[in-house]
Amino acid sequence: MKKIILSALCGIVVATGVHAGTTSKQFKEVTVEESLCRFRDTEFQIDAFYSGIIGSKGSKVGTGSGGGVGLNFFFAKYFGIGYEAFWTGSGQGEHFPAGGNAFFRYPICSLNLAPYAMVGGGAAFNGHAKGYGNVGGGLEYRVTDNVGLFVDGRYFYGGVGNLANVRSGLRFAF
Repeated sequence: MKKIILSALCGIVVATGVHAGTTSKQFKEVTVEESLCRFRDTEFQIDAFYSGIIGSKGSKVGTGSGGGVGLNFFFAKYFGIGYEAFWTGSGQGEHFPAGGNAFFRYPICSLNLAPYAMVGGGAAFNGHAKGYGNVGGGLEYRVTDNVGLFVDGRYFYGGVGNLANVRSGLRFAF
């Protein structure tokens, strides 16, 4: 009987050694890729641009060109406000429009592009002030996080007549 019990015990010890061994658990490392967007939620921008106009006031049709500067502040990724002042010279004399705009932009971060729409108004000065309104849209391409190229078009109406305005320039974002 002792032989049977000793043989069974030896068999159990040998069997547990066979099933023992090392266990290892492999963990799969999960990395989350950050979405890099050059258009920040809150940013201040300075624009320097060339501007060209074509349009009419009464029976006079004119073209002109000039340049200007703008200051914009985006308080959210999609919404912002801005102020601009520029100079244009045409057959109808020199004009100095200055005014404000509200912007709606929709950044496409994977392409570094942001199409935008704007609406605003202000006054143009050429001896006396004339009020105007404007509506338009454009496209900005961010070359780096802080430098972009933009082009936009607008329609001016009101005291300045009916004018089409095209701008292109550099935008510095902070």
